[in-house]
Amino acid sequence: MATEYGHGYGHRGGPRFDEAGAGEARHRLPAPLRAPFEARTWREFGYVLLGLPLGILMFTFAVTMVSLGAGLLITFLGVPVLAAALAGCRGLGSLERARARGLLGVEVAEPEPLRMKRHGAMAWMGAVLKSGTSWRHLLYAVVQFPWSVFSFVVAVNFWAYGWALLTYPLWFWVFPMYGGQDGLQLYGDSTHSIYLDNPFEITVTALVGLLFTMATPWIVRALTTVDRAMVRGLLGPSRLATRVVELESDRGVVVDTAAADLRRIERDLHDGAQARLVALAMDLGLAKEKLAEDPEAAARMVDEAHGEVKTALQELRDLARGIHPAVLTDRGLDAALSAVASRCTVPVRVEADLAARPAPAIEGIAYFTVSELLQNISKHSRATRATVDVWRVENRLMIQVGDDGVGGADVTEGSGLAGLAERLDAVDGILVVDSPPAGPTRITAELPWRG
Repeated sequence: MATEYGHGYGHRGGPRFDEAGAGEARHRLPAPLRAPFEARTWREFGYVLLGLPLGILMFTFAVTMVSLGAGLLITFLGVPVLAAALAGCRGLGSLERARARGLLGVEVAEPEPLRMKRHGAMAWMGAVLKSGTSWRHLLYAVVQFPWSVFSFVVAVNFWAYGWALLTYPLWFWVFPMYGGQDGLQLYGDSTHSIYLDNPFEITVTALVGLLFTMATPWIVRALTTVDRAMVRGLLGPSRLATRVVELESDRGVVVDTAAADLRRIERDLHDGAQARLVALAMDLGLAKEKLAEDPEAAARMVDEAHGEVKTALQELRDLARGIHPAVLTDRGLDAALSAVASRCTVPVRVEADLAARPAPAIEGIAYFTVSELLQNISKHSRATRATVDVWRVENRLMIQVGDDGVGGADVTEGSGLAGLAERLDAVDGILVVDSPPAGPTRITAELPWRG
């Protein structure tokens, strides 16, 4: 099963790899020759060029204001100056996020806002000074300056020398005509000099320039990778804040799901068992009235009521199974999945390789995930067989449901798969759908293992 799981993820990654390969095939030039002329390269180079003046601005502002504020801390004026310094760094951080978004394509969310318990200037200054985001912006303003100097010098030198040497055959005539020397001087002292003036030397110079020119985009890309990391790490929301937002979203999904389940249970009780029990009470009341007048008719009505009781009991059992089946509690996931597979309209092979049982909550989510996927197979897949595999990989519970049907399942179309993906995401789970239009379909679900 571990082999199947790896194959599933490889297959899922396959289309993206093939599309990327097809995209590369559409270009006639190889990537090293194409890179110096790509728009991405010029955007990244522009980012490096703009980094130096902005780095000087941010560094000067941050160091000046913080030094002034620290020096004035012996008076009350130091506190508002420090708060203004941090607030200014946050504003410059917004400018840097916009620059990274426009030139590097880095999407960085806005950091968490200031949390003020009260209104007023004192509350604002306290919130700014206590905010970790403010100090991270200050750190970025200080660190970005030396890095911008380094990246500017490296990028500009490689770029200038590369293009200058590459185009040397076009402009070397400038030296003998206007400089009074044979060409670009490679070496010179008091006794002799070496000039790049013959065709072989000019050709070698151009080839060296070509190597520099082809290497420069990748060097610039490596430099901007560090910039991307700094922008994401220092100017974006903290990991704790991001996690809080995720948990708030997951909590909303859980609440909505619980409310929907309660409405479904209420609807099933009202339309099913409750209606039958009301009708049963009316029939028994009529039978009681006819018991003295027409015992045979009363007996028939009691017999019909007995049948209604059996039907109502079956509906209640089905409803209880939909809430939490007894077989899942008593015998575990393997037996519960075998039971739900037996009710599927196509033959299903179930294989569960679990040495221990997960936590009841995870076990219940795994059961209902498989149950819903098998219902989809029964309703929509037109398959002739299906498989259910369950196994554990380190701290993850893996579930894979496959069928040989028509395929075309898509989690992005707002179907039941989208709701199932939201439910799994609420417990840090993942749903991966691999369903090409002609089939087959393979759906893999991951859940955290909690014993």
